[in-house]
Amino acid sequence: QVQLLESGGALVQAGDSLRLSCAASGTIFSPNTMGWYRQAPGKERELVATMTTSGRTNYADSVKGRFTISRDNAKNTVNLQMNSLKPEDTAVYYCKFAGQISVLRYSEVWGQGTLVTVSF
Repeated sequence: QVQLLESGGALVQAGDSLRLSCAASGTIFSPNTMGWYRQAPGKERELVATMTTSGRTNYADSVKGRFTISRDNAKNTVNLQMNSLKPEDTAVYYCKFAGQISVLRYSEVWGQGTLVTVSF
């Protein structure tokens, strides 16, 4: 069973930077995809950025040029560097793992979420 532990959420001011981290534990096979999603109050959860084990990335248009995703495959960690934060980036940020957790089983696992609040 895969578990995700997120950290890094905080209250910051507009224009500040923040780094989120997520560590996956358990039995994990490659290839897989890890990434970040967010959910603002009253809105649906949306993609922020994902990265495959081979390094392929996918970003939401709203964060391109400001956010950078990175991962360490050996440690099964994924980070999200967020620069030039805006109030509209305020949300609960969720880490997600998607991939094989056994030879026959594919799974999608979500972290518990970490709150990012960007004030004016």
